[in-house]
This record gives sequence, structure tokens and C-alpha cells, in this order.
Amino acid sequence: MLEKKTLYEHIPHPHFARNVNRLAKKEQQSANFNQKIAVGMTKLFSAMPTFWLILAWIALWIVINSRVAHFDPLPFPLLLALASIPQLPLMIVIMVGQSVLARHQELQAEEQFATSQHSFHDIEQIVQHLDRQDQELLKQDDVLSKQNDMMLQILSRLEQLPPPLTIKKTGATK
Repeated sequence: MLEKKTLYEHIPHPHFARNVNRLAKKEQQSANFNQKIAVGMTKLFSAMPTFWLILAWIALWIVINSRVAHFDPLPFPLLLALASIPQLPLMIVIMVGQSVLARHQELQAEEQFATSQHSFHDIEQIVQHLDRQDQELLKQDDVLSKQNDMMLQILSRLEQLPPPLTIKKTGATK
């Protein structure tokens, strides 16, 4: 049985890919009640339909106040108060929700870093392998160069020898 000769032994990197989407989903599902409320409100208030609804409510307030009923004189202190009071608690709730949602990005960054480390390790392994192949090729080239030099010396010696003698056969005639 022939023994397999190798120039290099690959050492695998200890990296196991993770599905960070599943991890993040699992973490969000196991979040406590307050975190789930914060995530839900963050998704609700960070959507464009919510923006358009609030903008329409403010525009309607101003139009009704200036044309129909004058219950909030200019500069609309009641509108400003009604719009400002919920902003403080909503700001905190949205920050908590963003913190929970940002965990997914953290998991993705960690996985991307681990994958990059794995790739870097593999690249180093390939470069070492190529280096060993280069060393072996240089050895083989040296051996072939020496053999070529020996063959040329033998050939030049053979060329210096006198031509071989030829023996003429004479045939007997009957």
C-alpha cells in the first residue's frame, strides 16, 4: 500500500456558522413584557403611516381652529402641549425598543467578524501551503538542474570519443 505524501497538513479553524436571524428571533420571543411593548411601539412609531397620521391630525387641528371653532388661539398652546406631553415617555419607550432591535445587528456583526476570522485563517493556511509547494518546486528544480548538468557532461564526453570502428563484412562468392 502506498503511503500518501503531503507537503502540508490543513488545520481547520474552529468556526461554526450560526443563523443569527433565528437567534435574534428567539431572543425577541423570550423578551419580557416591557421589552415586547417597547419593540411593538418602536415599530409602530417608526413607520411612515404613523408620521402621515400625526401630520394630518396637526393640519386638521390648525384648519378647524382657524376656520370653524376658535378653541386654541395662535400659537396653538393646547396643540403644542398635547403634542409634547406624549413625546417624553414615547422617546424612552422607542429607545428601549431600538436597543432590543439593535441586538440583531450586534449578532450579525459578531457572526461577520467570526466568518472573517475563519476566512483569514484559511487564507493563511493556503499561503503556507503555497510556500511549502514553492520550496518543494525549488528542490525539484535544483535536482533537475544537477541531472541536466550531468547529462550534458556525459554527452560532451561521448562526443570526444573516437567514432566507433566499423567492421566490413565480406561475403564469400560461390
